[in-house]
Amino acid sequence: MSLRGSIARFVGGVPGPAVGAARMLGAASADLAGVVDPRRLISRRSAEDPFDLRDPEYIRRTLPALRALSDIYFRGEVRGMDNVPARGPVLLVGNHSGGTLIADTFVFTQAFCDHFGAERIFYQLAHDLVFKVPGVRALVVPYGTVPASPENMRRALARDAALLVYPGGDHETYRATWHSADIDFAHRTGFVRLALQLDIPIVPVVAIGGQETALFLGQGERVARLLHLHRLLRLDVVPVQIAPPWGVTVLDVPGRVPLPAKITVEVLSPIDLRAEIGADLDPEAGYELVTERMQQALNELAHARRFPLIG
Repeated sequence: MSLRGSIARFVGGVPGPAVGAARMLGAASADLAGVVDPRRLISRRSAEDPFDLRDPEYIRRTLPALRALSDIYFRGEVRGMDNVPARGPVLLVGNHSGGTLIADTFVFTQAFCDHFGAERIFYQLAHDLVFKVPGVRALVVPYGTVPASPENMRRALARDAALLVYPGGDHETYRATWHSADIDFAHRTGFVRLALQLDIPIVPVVAIGGQETALFLGQGERVARLLHLHRLLRLDVVPVQIAPPWGVTVLDVPGRVPLPAKITVEVLSPIDLRAEIGADLDPEAGYELVTERMQQALNELAHARRFPLIG
């Protein structure tokens, strides 16, 4: 079923004031998907460099729909965009939430494009799984979403881009809902090593609310290991979620509609690792520095959040 079809089915079962928001979600997704024929996009993707599929004209044409999705459905709030440098390479490091339907990424991307315009080159790394979800893939690739890999990190930064990475990957984005306020990068230090090697700033991007777009029941990492999914699909998890329209899903299959949780994003001050951790340039020290600051900011966002979904 298409993303639009799933949303249409969901609207019929949404109670009370959420109906209007769900209809807006359906309309916004239809507007976004309608700008580009997904079949043409898929054929282009198979033949072209994914970096070349970023389309500023597509961004300008679809940004109003993305803004409506952010403002009305997710009631998105993004603070601190002035902390992102206006030019040059910068590594934006975020905590990852919401499974494959990463609402906080949509909200942040809309705010970034509103703030800098479509001309500021902006890429986002995503797990291969995102590119296997047709409705999501067609929406995000023209915005600069590329497959996650160390090579693609370097390529993006070589283009003087702002690059959004999620070190926690599938491990973090499928953590249980009751761990929503935890930074969990699984001790992956590659982003720190790259920032040190290239001598570029790290700008932490902390978000809350994405883990409330479904009831996430856990990662299922033991099952993933038994099934050797990392070798087969680069997956370390087999997570279970509860969300409309189907109820229980595994790895967001056969599809789900994200609940209209309020998404709050805060961009922290840039971190100059060389200045802060000294001449030894220890990646472990850099990792601890970045994650501790992010955890402190996330704790404050969680403390201010009185109710699930409502915010």
